[in-house]
Amino acid sequence: MQDLDLLRYPIGLMPSGLTHSPDELANYIAAIEKFPRKLAALVTDLSDGQLDTPYRPGGWTVRQVVHHLADSHINAYVRTRLALTEDRPTISPYEEAEWAKLPDSALPIAPSLSLLANLHLRWVVCLKTLTDEQLQRTYYHPGNQAVYTLADLLAMYAWHGEHHYQHIIRLAQRNGWIL
Repeated sequence: MQDLDLLRYPIGLMPSGLTHSPDELANYIAAIEKFPRKLAALVTDLSDGQLDTPYRPGGWTVRQVVHHLADSHINAYVRTRLALTEDRPTISPYEEAEWAKLPDSALPIAPSLSLLANLHLRWVVCLKTLTDEQLQRTYYHPGNQAVYTLADLLAMYAWHGEHHYQHIIRLAQRNGWIL
């Protein structure tokens, strides 16, 4: 990978075609459960100047990343609930880059951190009760023209949280904000 690609994908691209063993699924749920606290510990004490620093040239600011995480994980939570209650629902994709430009992306990060903590609490309660059969329930993503299982969604969002966490922590390390 080139330097810009390493900044953009610090843990690599989202793997595709994964198998989901019981241990892997448990690890995905654990990562989703721990993520809000892990993120809050990293970003809560950052200054406004630090929060308004892009994690890479042409990339989102730390503030936008935090708000994006709340937006994205809300959508994942809704997709989970739709897949559990409907037969292969077609989900509504959204324009992430456009959402990151909306006025609320300039707010302090506390509301998004609180939202993530409470959202993940509810989401994880649901995820921990899923049966093998429920983990195979699906939804259709018309933007990607693909069908995903809930097991796939767990893998994606465990990766997604770590992907953005690494954007922020590596920026903080490069700039000497943390050791």
